[in-house]
Amino acid sequence: MISEAKFQDELDIIIKNAIREDIGDGDHTSLSCIPADAEGKAKLLVKDEGIIAGVAFAKQVFCYVDKDLKVETFINDGEKVKYGDIVFHVSGKSQSILMAERLVLNAMQRMSAIATKTAFFADLLKGTKTKVLDTRKTTPGIRALEKWAVKIGGGENHRFALYDMVMIKDNHIDFAGGITAAITKTKKYLAEKNLDIKIIVEARSLAEIKEILANEGVYRILIDNFNYEDTKKAVALIGDQCLTESSGGINEKTIRKYAECGVDFISSGALTHSVYNLDLSLKAL
Repeated sequence: MISEAKFQDELDIIIKNAIREDIGDGDHTSLSCIPADAEGKAKLLVKDEGIIAGVAFAKQVFCYVDKDLKVETFINDGEKVKYGDIVFHVSGKSQSILMAERLVLNAMQRMSAIATKTAFFADLLKGTKTKVLDTRKTTPGIRALEKWAVKIGGGENHRFALYDMVMIKDNHIDFAGGITAAITKTKKYLAEKNLDIKIIVEARSLAEIKEILANEGVYRILIDNFNYEDTKKAVALIGDQCLTESSGGINEKTIRKYAECGVDFISSGALTHSVYNLDLSLKAL
């Protein structure tokens, strides 16, 4: 994953662009009917059940819109919530609260849904050594929020983007002329560019795993679309030579069985691309 500073840069970009998109040249509804100096208070109300996520992000949004807004937190990121719970109060200029409202709600509803699904998957893996990973199958423009939500829910982040980790998949292998050619070219490229980033290679068969292992410098092998028995064989074959990851249509019904095969990680695009927003609202007090 990227550095904390780079991650914060991504969050800053998200906030700036979202406010630009939503407010434009002004929130004319609030500007027209609420005095500029009017102050108010609102509560973040939960109307669902799950894991709350995005509280820390909401504070950044409020600060960006108006540094004088004050937030009193009652429930923190990663905690379970139920219908009727109040996550926080925000107080200050009414116009400022309303300008931040939609971004806060959109982000927190999405993040909480992802955190809730991740926590569910992580719970299914309890008692095994396996950790659940996200993917790059995220909503364009808000990847940082979605990956943050995975961490809040108890999952692990895969690479952030194409630039912070090498992942040699089937198309790369085929275009490069085979596994060995792809790995050799990659290591040469990284050395020439003086890049210290990890290499993951996808395997489609046990024969490909053997070829990957014959090449040094691979951090993790992606055991893609294997059945349970072949996954067990792959894990035994790899041993402690590198880390292992299962992927390919793994869901809540199969994730435990793949974990019991002994893999280190299971990646799931469903954590971010197949969730329903948690129902939250911001209500004036």
